[in-house]
Amino acid sequence: MRKQYSCQVPVEIMRANNLSPLLKRNPMSIPTVVAFHYTLKDKDGTTIDSSVGGDPLFVMLGKGHIVKGLDDVLPGMNVGDKDTIIVAPDNGYGPVNTELRLKVGKAQFPPETNLKEGDQFQGSPEPGSPVFTVMKIEGDDVFIDGNHPLAGVELHFDIEVMVKRPAEPEELAHGHAHGPEGHKH
Repeated sequence: MRKQYSCQVPVEIMRANNLSPLLKRNPMSIPTVVAFHYTLKDKDGTTIDSSVGGDPLFVMLGKGHIVKGLDDVLPGMNVGDKDTIIVAPDNGYGPVNTELRLKVGKAQFPPETNLKEGDQFQGSPEPGSPVFTVMKIEGDDVFIDGNHPLAGVELHFDIEVMVKRPAEPEELAHGHAHGPEGHKH
């Protein structure tokens, strides 16, 4: 099971006149926060995910919090813009890496584990290690896949930009965007 981590950055609220010297010299270097609604579909038009009917997704651009294909296009969009953005696998979740598709023995799992198809686990506690999904079980063989479920998939995002603004000092300190109610960590 994947561990969830809360923000460990000490919160030090920086006032606008107390930003780092770099940001004082070049206000254009302050990252942009964008909030947008999206509907994600595959190339056949099957909806994979959507924020419509809920809260928009808030992201700080250029921080790797969304797929590169979106991160590259959103800076050129403005509040109210709607567009369909098609993201190739190389700019999405990457191509399928066949080396991350493995067959392992059930004996490699703790004996109390009741494995089922769809179960997910992290290969090691190291940050950035892949999350594996149990794809199928045949006898004592367990077939696992460490690729992102959308690896190799052409992504079609229907986007509507709701908010576009400079990052707030607290967001800069945390390294990520906060929604309208602030941070929830």
